[in-house]
Amino acid sequence: MNDKQKKPQKLKARLPRGFVDRTAGDIRAVNEMTAKIREVYEHYGFDPLETPLFEYTDALGKFLPDSDRPNEGVFSLQDDDEQWMSLRYDLTAPLARHVAENFNEIQLPYRTYRAGYVFRNEKPGPGRFRQFMQFDADTVGAPGVQADAEMCMMMADTLEALGIKRGDYLIRVNNRKVLDGVLEAIGLGGDDKAGQRLNVLRAIDKLDKFGPEGVALLLGPGRKDESGDFTKGAGLDKEQIDKVLFFVGITDYAESAARLAELVAGTARGGEGVEELNFIGALVTSAGYGPDRIKIDPSVVRGLEYYTGPVYEAELTFDVTNEKGEKVVFGSVGGGGRYDGLVSRFMGQPVPATGFSIGVSRLMTALKNLGKLGASEVIEPVLVTVMDGDVEAMGRYQKMTQELRAAGIRAEMFQGNWKKFGNQLKYADRRGCPVAIIQGGDERATSVVQIKDLIEGKRLSGEIEDNASWREARVAQETVPEADLVAKVREILAAQAEDRKRAANV
Repeated sequence: MNDKQKKPQKLKARLPRGFVDRTAGDIRAVNEMTAKIREVYEHYGFDPLETPLFEYTDALGKFLPDSDRPNEGVFSLQDDDEQWMSLRYDLTAPLARHVAENFNEIQLPYRTYRAGYVFRNEKPGPGRFRQFMQFDADTVGAPGVQADAEMCMMMADTLEALGIKRGDYLIRVNNRKVLDGVLEAIGLGGDDKAGQRLNVLRAIDKLDKFGPEGVALLLGPGRKDESGDFTKGAGLDKEQIDKVLFFVGITDYAESAARLAELVAGTARGGEGVEELNFIGALVTSAGYGPDRIKIDPSVVRGLEYYTGPVYEAELTFDVTNEKGEKVVFGSVGGGGRYDGLVSRFMGQPVPATGFSIGVSRLMTALKNLGKLGASEVIEPVLVTVMDGDVEAMGRYQKMTQELRAAGIRAEMFQGNWKKFGNQLKYADRRGCPVAIIQGGDERATSVVQIKDLIEGKRLSGEIEDNASWREARVAQETVPEADLVAKVREILAAQAEDRKRAANV
């Protein structure tokens, strides 16, 4: 028998499925984008709010615990008093809970925006993650559809502030009351048909993805996808399906308004919805937002069942190349609608609310496609190298580093193994550092430093072939008094910035 202890098995480093690490470039791009979004929201008079990642599961509304582990669509756990908590599925349900809990202290209408991660316990796929960021804006306590019209205008202004020009986006608007009228007209009214209505909504929401034929299958018997997975349909007959497809197929609202009114005739909600759509159309037109920016479009339904009135979607209309090399329209980057019943669940009284959510990751991808992100430069730090490890020398290096930082210059003192100086310059090269500061014992004795322009040095080493050219070129390394360190580094960084500007204009 082998008494030797088994060698501990090395832990495998692996990213959980459906999650992603964010690099410095991605984080900076998101920060740049969300700062512009925040500026528009603030300009409209909205204030920030932050809610926790976890909520009690029953507060999420859609996912009430109905089993030993309520994890359909959400990630759930039990806390120490055996109450189920779930990672938030979106930012709207937590807002509803916050408003209800603090109702007496909140000034209505309550106008707020929130940015943060949400979590979906769903099958991940290409571009579909279990954790992603949303950026929401909501107005609570405003019953009139003028609040919905304002949301649509703010969405348009936000996209333009991000550099998306008119013609490359469209805010599409519909009203769930109209759709409710259509469903009632085809025999799907009443509480007993709630499940079937939800299946119809989910089917219509796939119109852009599957087209009318695919949606017809989802409205009827069901649809099998390319992988062989079968999605059960809503079970409508051909006449019902034709009426639903007519409704969502309307491309010119004014042209089809009469037939639509005929379709929802006799349904109170349907008629009310048509009136509200007409009112929103008149408001946005009066404010100068034409149909090239905000358009009435009955194909917009939004999949969540808590929407009760106007719904809207921000769609980018330019083409991109997908993973199969096909040209496709980029599509939706956000949307929302009126959800008058969500806060009311906690209150026992009607509390109107409307809002929209931007999918930050998807919008960031769109902006990268347009070349609208990453324009602001991030300069890597100036590297203060380490030649000696004694206290006096280290103190001098640290002092220089802090002086650069105090002057607003990004800087770091080398923290690795300083005994191999060549490795420090390799580190600076890999990191893309613009400047290296060097001070050995001789320089320290005379209170000077060597300043190496790493960008110019790299260019010279690749371009200059003779001594005459070298003498005429900008000096790549020079010695200056310690007192002139900051000024000289600033001068070099300014020259590098000018070089980049000239190169960009060539």
